[in-house]
Amino acid sequence: MSIYAIWNNKGGVGKSYLTFQIASEYAWKNKDKKVLVVDLCPQANSSSMLLGGMERGENNLAKIHAPLPGMSRQTISGYIDERITSPYVSPNSGAKYATQVITYNKKISDNLFLIVGDERLEIQSSRVMGATFPGPQDAWRAVHLWIRDLIYDVVTMWKDEDVTVFIDCNPSFSIYTELALTAAKRLLIPFSADGSSKRSAKAVLSLVYGVVRHPGDQQSEFFLNSSRERMALPQIYMYIGNRLTQMNNSSASAFKTVVNEIGDEIWGIWQKSPNNFCIHPSGAATPRSQREFKRMFQYEVNDANTASVFSGAMGIPISRLTAGQKTLFGRKVTVNQSQLDKQVPNISRLVANIE
Repeated sequence: MSIYAIWNNKGGVGKSYLTFQIASEYAWKNKDKKVLVVDLCPQANSSSMLLGGMERGENNLAKIHAPLPGMSRQTISGYIDERITSPYVSPNSGAKYATQVITYNKKISDNLFLIVGDERLEIQSSRVMGATFPGPQDAWRAVHLWIRDLIYDVVTMWKDEDVTVFIDCNPSFSIYTELALTAAKRLLIPFSADGSSKRSAKAVLSLVYGVVRHPGDQQSEFFLNSSRERMALPQIYMYIGNRLTQMNNSSASAFKTVVNEIGDEIWGIWQKSPNNFCIHPSGAATPRSQREFKRMFQYEVNDANTASVFSGAMGIPISRLTAGQKTLFGRKVTVNQSQLDKQVPNISRLVANIE
């Protein structure tokens, strides 16, 4: 089983959009596998897109967020509520929170399932943190395994079939982000072509792996506690330049320059901390040059402009979207084939490199 967290502590890099596109495409291309998306972002944007987009998806979210009397909320927050009442012993109830997405959105493959996101995560966070202390000696460890427990409950229900999991994370390094990273085995890091993404490449190493930028800097509590409890951390699998603009030669050149600078930063991180990266595919040779490293770890997804917007707004994976005139909230818009040609091959290549 492969478990990927999609996270960057910088907002606005398109984590949820990528989660939607990657998970949808992966499910279509791997019909022999079960695919599970765990939406651990309080905005629940990836859930909204998977469930049908900005209108249908939001309506479906509202239905799922309003359970029948006597029933628990069939969302990630419903599961967290159960774990708050049983923080140190798993109730083995996670399987009941998995929703088969095709029952709400026919554009999604029938092997894709979702733990629906919920804005209540924000108000639950202090109670989750409170469960890590005081308590038994291993309280911090037990709480940080909640999402892993949830995933294994679902996999057990599926009788240990071949499963791939994608976890959409919130940008903030909050307690539920920590739970996601503890559950994950591999890390996908989206970035945008700006200076703050360059800084965030360093921040991820600091927050997750304890790599200090300056002598005397404090290491994160998450890293220190993970080390103390001997808990494995996810390995970096990909850096993904997302929705990169290619409007004309000058803008494309400017964006490429910034992306290359970020690539240089990531290469520098590899040279200092190679054990934090996951060599892939299985059996591949360790990169010996920056070109080989970039080929393995750095990917780019071009902005498809109107096609990108329409895809997310309507809950139609971009590989399933056709060119032509469309209606978006009562207005006519045009999806050009040239727009699809910008992004669909990027998503296809990226997914082909996910094991």
